Amino acid sequence: MSRGRLRVYLGAAPGVGKTYAMLGEGRRAVERGRDVVVGLVETHGRPRTAALLDGLEVIPRRTVTHRGVAFTELDAEAVIARRPRVALIDELAHTNVPGSKNAKRWQDVEEILDAGIDVVSTVNIQHLESVNDVVEQITGVPQRETVPDEVVRGADQVELVDMSPKALRRRMAHGNVYASAKVDAALANYFRVGNLTALRELALLWVAGEVDDQLDRYRADHGIATTWETRERVVVALAGGPEGDTLVRRAARIAARTKGADLLAVHVTSADGLAGADPASLARQRTLVENLGGSYHQVVGDDVPRALLDFARGVNATQLVLGASRRGRFAQILSRGVGVETTARSGSIDVHLISHKEARQGRRRRAGSRAALTRTRRLCGWVLAVAGMPLLTLALSPFRDVLSLPSEILLFLCLTIGVALAGGMWPAITAAVGGSLLLNWYFTPPLGEFTISDPESLFALVVFVAVAAAVSTIVDLAARRTRQAARAGADAELLSTLAGHVLRGQAAVPSLLARMRETFGLDSVTLLERRPEAARTPDVRADPGAWRIVATSGGEPATCPGRSDIDVVIDDDMIMAAKGGPLEAADRTVLEAFAAEAAVALRQERLREEAERARPLAEADRMRTALLAAVSHDLRTPLASAKAAVESLSGTEIAWSPQDRAELLATAAESLDKLDRLVTNLLDMSRLQAGVLGVASEPVALDEIIPRAADDLGPVRDRVEWDVPAGLPDILADPVLLERVLVNLMSNAVRYSPPRERVSVTAGRHGARVEVRVADRGPGLPPEAYDRVFQPFQRLGDRDNHAGVGLGLALSRGLTEAMGGALVPEETPGGGLTMTLSLPVAAG
Repeated sequence: MSRGRLRVYLGAAPGVGKTYAMLGEGRRAVERGRDVVVGLVETHGRPRTAALLDGLEVIPRRTVTHRGVAFTELDAEAVIARRPRVALIDELAHTNVPGSKNAKRWQDVEEILDAGIDVVSTVNIQHLESVNDVVEQITGVPQRETVPDEVVRGADQVELVDMSPKALRRRMAHGNVYASAKVDAALANYFRVGNLTALRELALLWVAGEVDDQLDRYRADHGIATTWETRERVVVALAGGPEGDTLVRRAARIAARTKGADLLAVHVTSADGLAGADPASLARQRTLVENLGGSYHQVVGDDVPRALLDFARGVNATQLVLGASRRGRFAQILSRGVGVETTARSGSIDVHLISHKEARQGRRRRAGSRAALTRTRRLCGWVLAVAGMPLLTLALSPFRDVLSLPSEILLFLCLTIGVALAGGMWPAITAAVGGSLLLNWYFTPPLGEFTISDPESLFALVVFVAVAAAVSTIVDLAARRTRQAARAGADAELLSTLAGHVLRGQAAVPSLLARMRETFGLDSVTLLERRPEAARTPDVRADPGAWRIVATSGGEPATCPGRSDIDVVIDDDMIMAAKGGPLEAADRTVLEAFAAEAAVALRQERLREEAERARPLAEADRMRTALLAAVSHDLRTPLASAKAAVESLSGTEIAWSPQDRAELLATAAESLDKLDRLVTNLLDMSRLQAGVLGVASEPVALDEIIPRAADDLGPVRDRVEWDVPAGLPDILADPVLLERVLVNLMSNAVRYSPPRERVSVTAGRHGARVEVRVADRGPGLPPEAYDRVFQPFQRLGDRDNHAGVGLGLALSRGLTEAMGGALVPEETPGGGLTMTLSLPVAAG
């Protein structure tokens, strides 16, 4: 019996229409004559979804009792016993009630599939195991019910049910997803535009990755090696030379011409791992690639064109960017080069050969590659070659009649190999040539002449010279590779040390300079910066007055680049100067990496210092703006009311009745009370601005603050309704300032809402912060006016200068930011404006 086929409808969030699409597919299957049953469908009270169940056979659910409560679950055994052709089973990631046969619904589905029954199911992106933690980080809501990715990836068909965030929020506002009592809380928490946008992107990327995998499997199953240009993928080949930066930027521009194109950089390392690429250049180019949004890869291969094309075809690349050859004209005559060879083999992949200033300049020999052996070993090899051969000849002369010529040749060959091991190729070749002449003169008949009468002796001497040359060449090559390996290992260890130094947070400039001095055994290392007033002339390097010492480590520092043994130019105005003798060029590469990191650390320190200096100024400016807003907007209202009442009472034109007089006095008293509270607030803010009055932040419970703020609204408090979830953590805020902010936000919301509409105040946790949302049903604001609403003297169409005192939205934002929070406006679904107050959660 064949296994059933699984079809999954994947959505970004609840309410996008997965169950509706599943039921629609079931009804179409029934119309085609297929046997379809509903194993389990959750309609969540949605009438349009429930209507699709009409006419479909529904398998009764099984009842499971847990802790005295009855629950209903999918009856997988009943579905298998019924043996339909297709079963519709909702919510694949559902966790079954304890006591069920399987812990998860997807395990029930697996049993139904094994029975040969096709299954159509649904799942949301947040329930996939691989993105579960990402979804929690985005939404602040942990997902308890998950399904392994391989279950969904193993489906025969995965179909994305997509809907834009705004469309989904409109659907929710119209009551098509949740009951009306839950809509406001849902829109304010999980179903925010940012959350839905991020979830939608996760779903799209997951499906796109699945499509890529399917395409790769199809091409592999059908043996398709040619490139299918389903998406532009630009691969740039890096050799580690100075032209790499030019190639990367050119490739990035090519990729940018097509929306959604991928940029990949690849470096081919020889199979022995001892390629001559500059590690520092490769590291810099890798950083450049990643900064441009690409990815860096490294492959191993001795045939560079083949390795490049294998990688390009493996990633389904459409374009390959190479640099024009750095080899000279003579070298290009002997060999076509990587670029020409790659182009000839590229097939359907477009190859771009980019010209650069290093083209045809010849490859630069890396320092340290000329001398494979130390000077002492080479000297020993020459001594052994020059003195050893005559001494061996003298030692063998008495045994000339005892030893045969092959034995004598073997002894000379052993000495030649010893010379090769000690001194390398050229001493060994010299020893081979000299040894052949000595063998010819002293041991090959006729003796005493440079002639050979026996052809076999001639052949033996020729083989001796060839073997000696081959062995000496191999020994010299091995010595070079050994030295290169040791150098590469030392460079890698140093760069690893530098990386660990930075990752451990020890990137302070003096610390880096000290580590540099210790690593290279220098006397002192100094970071010099050119003074702004210094002239940019060639002799400025020798002028100590033109340079300023930023940081130094060790003994007496170099006061200018001209008084140092080593200098590394970081940029036009900064140089690393060191004393302690010259370094090899290979060591200088690592030194440049240290110098670059020291410059980055210095810039970071300066940016932090500038930020620290700017923060008090920004805070003062923000507070000053808030105070001006409060004075201009809130101070004149109670002052005008009190003045009008007093002038009316003091006038003699009208004879006020006792009742009218009492009302005017009450108005004056109320206005003066408001004025007193406002002046108190302004004085507190002035002290806060001056640093005399600090913000007394403490853990605050919103379920206590919000009712108090509503009570302060007076007669309009009944127009405010609030919902603070149980278990909401305390926030870190100043309770007095927070109450003032909430009162102002609520009064503004009441002022702009229609008379019969209530203001909704909801709260919810999002990660490490708690958000309080004050939503009205008024005319709202266009998005371009969101910033202006917080500016002083901006009332944006408000003509009521007598309703509410408040502190003004400008002051509210200033108070909120002083407490470490944020205040931002956004559109209320269905019309209106929502002010979102965000504050950090108090530490447990």
